Amino acid sequence: MRKKRIMIVGAGRSGKTTLASFLEGGGAIRRVPNMVYRSVTLDTPGPYLESPWMHHHLIASAQDACCIAMLASATEKRFTYPPEFAKAFRVPIFGVITKGDLSEADIEMARQDLMQAGVNPPYHEINGQDPESMRALKELLLSFIG
Repeated sequence: MRKKRIMIVGAGRSGKTTLASFLEGGGAIRRVPNMVYRSVTLDTPGPYLESPWMHHHLIASAQDACCIAMLASATEKRFTYPPEFAKAFRVPIFGVITKGDLSEADIEMARQDLMQAGVNPPYHEINGQDPESMRALKELLLSFIG
């Protein structure tokens, strides 16, 4: 049986690798242009979400996931997820809002992005510069790993 991981999905520069690093216990993690299977996370590249013809790769990869963290950056000025995209997955989905601490942040836009993607609230707001804001999310997500 394959080991299940926490799959992290989001647009480029949304904080996926920062969250993966935190979930993996810290340390430097390089950004790479392909899927990366780590000990507890499956870090997906932003272009897989941003390119409609790549969505099937995300859906197929979810077979290796125990749950999915769908990230929405509060600094993004457009919707990044297709409507009802979360409905394509058969594992629990958690909405995560990143970069809400920045001056140009629009948290309501990020909430709308997750909502139209079919992700049910509550949404977890995290800040990569403040590990304390990620602790509760880490406990929640790690509880799904068997």
